Amino acid sequence: MANTYTQIYIHYVFSVKYRQYLLKDNFRDELHKYITGVIKKRKCKLLCINSVSDHIHILVALHPENSVSVLIKDIKAISSKFINDNKFVNGKFQWQEGYGAFSYSNSQVNIVKNYINNQAIHHKKKTFREEYLDFLKKFGVEYDLKYVFDID
Repeated sequence: MANTYTQIYIHYVFSVKYRQYLLKDNFRDELHKYITGVIKKRKCKLLCINSVSDHIHILVALHPENSVSVLIKDIKAISSKFINDNKFVNGKFQWQEGYGAFSYSNSQVNIVKNYINNQAIHHKKKTFREEYLDFLKKFGVEYDLKYVFDID
């Protein structure tokens, strides 16, 4: 794409199916590295990644050949296969269907990176559910609560 210049920062947020606490410390770094590789193969740039036991945050600079939905579909499919192939969890690992994707300007990138890097501290005060609903409200995303989270 000659003469194509973009600056598209996307903050992805998604959880383990049923918000189970399956992302354990013993493989979390490997998972982050693996997801980083997926992002690089899609010509995007990882700016920040962090997770806690039931969900993950990823900030990327999106390459113009990618769409928000295709990149996250690949990240989720390939990373869940990685977790299952390595038997990091008992049973079959799955991410919850759906995701949050929020755009930021260049001036906000460091704030978002700081937020993502401090997830463990942040979640001592707020649950993932509260955090996610706050994002939806902050960004003016219309939603029906019965479809936001898998509960079975």
